[in-house]
Amino acid sequence: MTTATTEKREFQTEVKQLLHLMVHSLYSNKEIFLRELISNASDAADKLAFAALEDDSLYENDGDLRIRIDFDEKKKTLTVTDNGIGMTHDEVVSNLGTIARSGTAEFLQQLSGDRQKDSRLIGQFGVGFYSAFIVADKVEVRTRKAGMAPAEGVFWSSEGSGEFEVGQVEKAERGTEVKLFLKKEEKEFLDEWRLRNLVSKYSDHISVPVMMEVRDYEAEAAEKGDDEDKKKVEPKYKLEKINTATALWTRDKSEITEEEYQSFYKHISHDFNEALTWSHNRVEGKLNYTSLLYVPSKAPFDLWNRDAQRGLKLYVQRVFIMDDAEQFLPLYLRFMKGVIDSNDLSLNVSREILQNDKTVSSLKTALTKRTLDMLEKMAKKKPEQYQQFWDEFGQVLKEGPAEDFANREKIAGLLRFASTHTADETQNVALKGYVERMKEGQKAIYYVAADSHNAALGSPHLEVFRKKGIEVLLLSDRVDEWLMGHLNEFEDKPFQDIAKGELDLGDLEDEEEKKKHEETDKAFESLTAQIAKELEDDVKDVRTTHRLTDSPACLVVGEHDMGAQMQRLLEAAGQQVPASKPTLEINPEHPLVQRLNSETDEARSRELISVIYEQARLAGGDGLKDPAAYVKRINKLLLDLAG
Repeated sequence: MTTATTEKREFQTEVKQLLHLMVHSLYSNKEIFLRELISNASDAADKLAFAALEDDSLYENDGDLRIRIDFDEKKKTLTVTDNGIGMTHDEVVSNLGTIARSGTAEFLQQLSGDRQKDSRLIGQFGVGFYSAFIVADKVEVRTRKAGMAPAEGVFWSSEGSGEFEVGQVEKAERGTEVKLFLKKEEKEFLDEWRLRNLVSKYSDHISVPVMMEVRDYEAEAAEKGDDEDKKKVEPKYKLEKINTATALWTRDKSEITEEEYQSFYKHISHDFNEALTWSHNRVEGKLNYTSLLYVPSKAPFDLWNRDAQRGLKLYVQRVFIMDDAEQFLPLYLRFMKGVIDSNDLSLNVSREILQNDKTVSSLKTALTKRTLDMLEKMAKKKPEQYQQFWDEFGQVLKEGPAEDFANREKIAGLLRFASTHTADETQNVALKGYVERMKEGQKAIYYVAADSHNAALGSPHLEVFRKKGIEVLLLSDRVDEWLMGHLNEFEDKPFQDIAKGELDLGDLEDEEEKKKHEETDKAFESLTAQIAKELEDDVKDVRTTHRLTDSPACLVVGEHDMGAQMQRLLEAAGQQVPASKPTLEINPEHPLVQRLNSETDEARSRELISVIYEQARLAGGDGLKDPAAYVKRINKLLLDLAG
């Protein structure tokens, strides 16, 4: 294998930073480098199998895909070789010399400074190749793309500093060879049993066999025989498969241990954390498929990137088709990991065919139901575990009612909220529990939306509900008001935003209260008309209210208008908000309102009206048009009060 002239290039700045951190900071979990290199080799084998479905000449008369590990104690080298898809010159430069799709920048942003925690990020960000420099002074790569001529091989080399070499090399076999020149202190990775244990720990379930030359003690014993005087026999070796290389999902559930399920999850997800739960099913009938679905315990860094790669690993009759097959689960379940293997999909299936195939649509329906059933079972039998799931993925699940009409009621049962009956801002109130606690005569599920939990908890609209002991859901996630626009009812109980429209408590108010309210409304007709005239540019209407007990006033949007929280979100995003004015409701029992009702000085009346209106804006989370004028008015009133 001869190498032509190579050229030197510099790494991108972010890669330099990453390599420095790899070498100097992330030592606590250094053994993961082998798992990452084997995973890359396995992916290369899977990609070749997929490409060869359309062009089997890519196998080059060698269809036995495999990975090989070799180590040389004298030269202190460890080599991982595969006969997978291989890389071209441009792919080598792109994948090994730049950020490309490695997620390096995001990885650097997530570092906390804690070695143990930071080292666990490696697998999550796809920067696994660079982890080789944790244990190696130098890394060499020789690769050739399947289907290309031997002379078109590529050589890459770096000592993990600021630059790398790349050039052309003669390579007879397709695939990639990664050779690590290990540091002096890393000789543990030149031990056969240490390497076997690492493969068993991290890569035992990959479908490609991992081969390694191991000591053949039986052959040595046979050569020695019964001759006790024959003290020394030359070491003998044999090439042996050191992983089980069985597709775990094809095995019977009863034969698989929990440890094996967790190990397989870590392999397919590149996640160091264990899964919360999983569901392994084989279905035969109209559809024939096997699925193994996992619910992660931690959210990935790119959870909120709706365009990020996601989905299940797809196999057809145990033949790998693609990673990240997103067609089998809706977007609001994008956190799920797993494998699906179906005999009903054609082997030459493409992404375009998958998107329009009726079988895929049926599989999506079945897998979505399976996932929701898993979550429902967890919520019922392991509420603490479900709370852990909700804290990580709850906001994503809230996208469900808008995206999946067929399962809207089922998703609603999985939602969790904070409420006036919880001790803190923890979202642990289920709608079913809320309905069971509803007051006699209560016909609606009440909620209030705000920009934060404290803002919701402090909303003046809650005052009458506190007085009557009626539970109200406190919504403070950005997605909440959008969610409620698609969630009209639960168990035949409609949702009601207490900050929208006129408040009607129905049977929760007695006839005497209603009669008193009517009398009060009539007594304050003159004042509401005066305020409406003064604020005609800012409010649609002014009326008395009985939803307030402590505050002088509050702002209410129309029943069918966009909520204040959604308006502020759209404005912050630079989008145009439909023009609408709120209604000002005043509390006739409040001393400030009563003082205004009896005020004869027109100038002071205008000052009081402005203060009451601006306070209502602040209490509702809105900013003031002229904060300085508000402060000036407050100071003037305080001075008048002080004489």
